[in-house]
Amino acid sequence: METHGVRPLDEIAAIPLFEGLADRHLAELARIATEREYDRGQFIFTEGERCTSFFVCLKGRVKIFKVGSEGKEQILHVINPGEPFGEVPMFEGGCYPAHAAALEACRTLSFPRDAFVGLIEKDPSVALAMLAILSRRLRRFTNLVEDLSLKEVPGRLAAYLLYLSDQSGHSNQVKLDITKGQLASLLGTIPETLSRILTRMSREGVIRSKSSRTIQLLDRPGLESLASGETRLA
Repeated sequence: METHGVRPLDEIAAIPLFEGLADRHLAELARIATEREYDRGQFIFTEGERCTSFFVCLKGRVKIFKVGSEGKEQILHVINPGEPFGEVPMFEGGCYPAHAAALEACRTLSFPRDAFVGLIEKDPSVALAMLAILSRRLRRFTNLVEDLSLKEVPGRLAAYLLYLSDQSGHSNQVKLDITKGQLASLLGTIPETLSRILTRMSREGVIRSKSSRTIQLLDRPGLESLASGETRLA
């Protein structure tokens, strides 16, 4: 579902991507933005589709993923509220390189490519904010490629749990932000293998599963050692 009309300036200003922009730029962004709502599982765009807009997630979460020749899904990114997606092909003027679908009911703002590029041409400071976001995402994607190619699944899981801990202020208790099936896809494995590894980690005293989504980190150095590949699960 689409909702047209000028968006409130405070809603645009609250998006990290647009922090620090002048009011005149925020007003222009509010003018060109279109609100869209998606049901859980609904596609936002598909791989190979011509890029005509990029998006910012306002509520809910979005998965960016590819599907292999045998139908296996590999999640590349999970987009949380406040984060942009679909912005790379917007700069290239090409097609979306992967699929995007709602992990849960979500609300987004879409910005048409032509209008947004016109805004950047008038003031490059808008692009500088985007470059910072893209740099962070490239670093995350590089880490994902390294994990999938060089680390075994326990190491990938340990790295992800440490990442969640860091995101929550180095807390020793983390809450999985996606289902275990989706986490298995993100880690490049299957749910059954993930469950076995979680059980082995619990048995060795590295973690404790407090609920289906909540995990307590009992041995942070042990997780760091697993994540670096220095040690392996017994």
